[in-house]
Amino acid sequence: MDGPPRALEAPRRLQAVDALRGLIIILMALDHANHFVAQKHSPGEYWGGAFPAYSETLPFLTRLVTHLAAPGFFFLMGVGMALYATGRAQAGQNRWRIMSHFWIRGALLIALQFLVINRAWELSPGGWGLNIYVGVLFALGGAMIISSLLIWLKPGYLILLAGLLLIGTEMIHPNPAVWNQVNLTVFERLFIHPAGDLNLWSNYPILPWLELAVLGLAYGIWLTREPERTYRWGAIVGVGFLVLFVLLRAADGFGNIRPAAGSSWIDFLNVVKYPPSLTFTFLTMGVNLIALGLFSRIAEKRAMLLRPLVVYGRTPLFFYLVHLFLYAALGHLFTPHGTSIPRMIPYWILGLLILYPLCLWFARARSSRPAGSPVRYL
Repeated sequence: MDGPPRALEAPRRLQAVDALRGLIIILMALDHANHFVAQKHSPGEYWGGAFPAYSETLPFLTRLVTHLAAPGFFFLMGVGMALYATGRAQAGQNRWRIMSHFWIRGALLIALQFLVINRAWELSPGGWGLNIYVGVLFALGGAMIISSLLIWLKPGYLILLAGLLLIGTEMIHPNPAVWNQVNLTVFERLFIHPAGDLNLWSNYPILPWLELAVLGLAYGIWLTREPERTYRWGAIVGVGFLVLFVLLRAADGFGNIRPAAGSSWIDFLNVVKYPPSLTFTFLTMGVNLIALGLFSRIAEKRAMLLRPLVVYGRTPLFFYLVHLFLYAALGHLFTPHGTSIPRMIPYWILGLLILYPLCLWFARARSSRPAGSPVRYL
């Protein structure tokens, strides 16, 4: 039989979504190869405490490009949820059944964070001193559960809510100078402030990342109605986001959470990720939206060029669960004392080459089951 395997069959307008997810998966793998193999990973761009400093360009660029991953995952999860809900509603499912699907899926992601993913982080070079770590799957699961209650809102209301959450994230975080003096409750660590101690450390509280999932819901709803126009206007909005990033970063006030550490171009681009500042969000989502528009054009004319990205993009959770253990193993076996970033790159590529046939097999195996959503939301 000619043509792509069933697992990769999808309307071309959806291939762009999977391709973007595949791209950010590859970049995420680079970040984690940096952690496990090179052992040169950034300590994290937090709202308080010591801020990462870079004396060389390559380590910073390696970190910078991987910033696209986290906001992209939350946004595309929202897009996929909207597509899934619309398709199931058109097939006659009631709202409660659709929402319960997301509740179960969200709870599964949270369980995987604590039962599986944290076991991978315990393989980190030099050990892992945290008792409980609140990572990205926790926030994705929580955002999915909350977003399931919002999925029936009109896109305009969703955009308004996303904007309020973005601004709220900026306003509720204390001055970075009091980083070591803030005594956070468990609720604050799980829902509001990235921080904590060795008993409970949170990188991904739910609410600061929720706005990206809500933004994705609105985009996904528009995508079901006018796909070409949505991609085109999304790219234009992406350009606007980059302009807003430059303006807010140059002003170095509201929207940055903390001021730039210096006056170099690296300092200009080195923005707060935990929680996502406005400048971080505008920078990363500007690039993601432009890339999504570009992929939609490629899918119309040269869809096969996107095939490798689509393979990764249609198996995101499988990739995530496997790749952490894979790169941990590569690091322990070949670079137990770390290595340079240039020497880490081949291991990053090796991991991707190992995972590609596994992802292709998993996608094909899943395609033999009854058809569900034509695009994955996680």
